[in-house]
Amino acid sequence: MCFDFDARPPELPAELALPPLAGGAGAELLELRSADGTAFSAALAESPQGGDPGVVVLPDVRGLFPFYMELAERFAQAGHPAIAIDYFGRTAGLGPRGEDFEYMPHVQQTTTEQIQADTAAALGALRERTGVRTAVTVGFCFGGRQSLLAGTSSELGLDGLVSFYGSLGAGRLPHAAPLDHAHEIRCPVLGLYGGADAGIPVEQVHELESRIAGAGVPHELVIYPGAPHSFFDRSFEEHADACADAWRRVLGFSSRLAGSTPHGPATKR
Repeated sequence: MCFDFDARPPELPAELALPPLAGGAGAELLELRSADGTAFSAALAESPQGGDPGVVVLPDVRGLFPFYMELAERFAQAGHPAIAIDYFGRTAGLGPRGEDFEYMPHVQQTTTEQIQADTAAALGALRERTGVRTAVTVGFCFGGRQSLLAGTSSELGLDGLVSFYGSLGAGRLPHAAPLDHAHEIRCPVLGLYGGADAGIPVEQVHELESRIAGAGVPHELVIYPGAPHSFFDRSFEEHADACADAWRRVLGFSSRLAGSTPHGPATKR
């Protein structure tokens, strides 16, 4: 588990937030259908003030629960339409997921191919509803791993990817290790890691950077000294600076991919 069920995403730094969405509109719960016919849940937050790139949010192991629905709203508030997906339509039916959801038996039945198919369906819905032309995935923990792997897919055709503390090596789950496929990534990468994350040694992050650089892919990997796994959590007040910097980097990265920089350059650390 990455953080408490009642945790909320960090607020946007004041200079990055656009005016509130008209009528206080929040994320809309959708039922989408993957390529194999599976129905799954997603939450779409539209942004009348902005556009490209659209964002596909890839949650941690708990799938579509309130943290990620609200995170989609944060991206919309920053001017980027966003859709957060659930991974478990094949084994647990439709979401969203509650605090008592027993996620691990369902996580163990997922495959990278299924998640990429669901991501493709979410991208299609995002483009149809909002008209975005470019898209990025933003993943967290298990979703950060999936975001890195999504960058190797020619079918998804991502314009960029963001990985928040996505695991890198081989694990217990039936998913490839991003380190083994880093040379196959096809789009710009932003990776955000905690220097005190016991599960992801900084040596692995440096190795990821070396392999991405060897493939000639534009990238920026940031390690926040002293930050733990899942530092992007508003209850971790001692990591507020890291959270604010991460927001600036993610939104700066996204804006550059769209060919404009309405939020200004990302803060350098």
